[in-house]
Amino acid sequence: MNRLTSRWLAAGAVAAALVVGVWQWQWHSASKGAFDVVAAFGLPPLRLPLDVVLDRRRVELGRKLFFDRRLSFNGTMSCAMCHVPEEGFASNASRTALGIEGKSLRRNAPSLLNVAWQPALFHDGRDSTLSTQAWMPLLHPDEMANPSISHVLQRIRGLDDYGGQFERAFSGAGPSMDTVGAAIAAFEVTLVSGDSRFDRWRYGRQASALTETEQQGFRVFAGKGRCTLCHLVGEQHALLADGQFHATGVSFTPAVGSTFVVPLAPGVQTVLADADLAAFAVPAPPDLGRFEITLDPGDRYAFKTPSLRNVARTAPYMHDGSLATLEDVVDFYERGGGDLSGKSSLLMALSLLPNERRALVAFLRSLDGEGLAALTANSRQPVLP
Repeated sequence: MNRLTSRWLAAGAVAAALVVGVWQWQWHSASKGAFDVVAAFGLPPLRLPLDVVLDRRRVELGRKLFFDRRLSFNGTMSCAMCHVPEEGFASNASRTALGIEGKSLRRNAPSLLNVAWQPALFHDGRDSTLSTQAWMPLLHPDEMANPSISHVLQRIRGLDDYGGQFERAFSGAGPSMDTVGAAIAAFEVTLVSGDSRFDRWRYGRQASALTETEQQGFRVFAGKGRCTLCHLVGEQHALLADGQFHATGVSFTPAVGSTFVVPLAPGVQTVLADADLAAFAVPAPPDLGRFEITLDPGDRYAFKTPSLRNVARTAPYMHDGSLATLEDVVDFYERGGGDLSGKSSLLMALSLLPNERRALVAFLRSLDGEGLAALTANSRQPVLP
């Protein structure tokens, strides 16, 4: 390694630590500007968007907005209702998210952990900026159902407990489309979860961080399982996603048998047969995925590759929540994906042995971030003024 390369790597490491470091101060009770380096070991360096400023007041304001049900039209829904901190900032309770008045939404609620690294947002990549993305659920008729931007802003201006908070966070500027979006984005980029046992094993060279079974699972993941074709693992860090869109055929996989397990609440479910559903179910239109954004025929039924970090926390899986467990996901890819003409050429039957499947699932469970429990608990702390 020459001197220039060595200096570049050292400078990059310092810069990454400094950028990441500012994210953790909001969880300190003193909150006087001091900050520690957050547990983001294993994640790539990040350049923050220009519209995201990690000022304490903005982050705290964004956190308040994120949990505030009063921002929905009827005062019942918040961002945190679909992105539940205790459920990996996703939702484990149902296959697809639930919106206002209990409406079933079209897709599964994706995790917001490490969302700052995502170049495209939503399953179909329809937005690329957190501060503008925040407005889509606020205005969607099935989610928070507000009729307009001005309706939301008028609601906020009428709430006494927001008095002066925007002005203090944004140098005198009050609630606006820009400041609301920027505040929520500032909070969301603090949802950082790295430093998994996998990171400590691969990048920290701690041989005992993974069990023998988990190490075998990584060998399957990177080899026979072909997982790293989409869930990338680098030499210095791993986001475990490629930022691309792929058609896996998940929506076209025939259900096994004629029954459906229907989650009613965490840990509570019932079983319905085809005949039970036929009497009242409205056939769902096909979800064309990325095609709906690009109108490119090559994007039909393609959806964004999710990061696998903290994947054990974010069941059910796939854009439609149709796979309930990690074992189901492994089985789906083991047989080469769903029965879809034109699916990704990267998919093929894998012929994994039973012990290889078990090892692969064990490896996936090693991807939980070390500080996830603290991040979850701290997100629920009272909002600082």
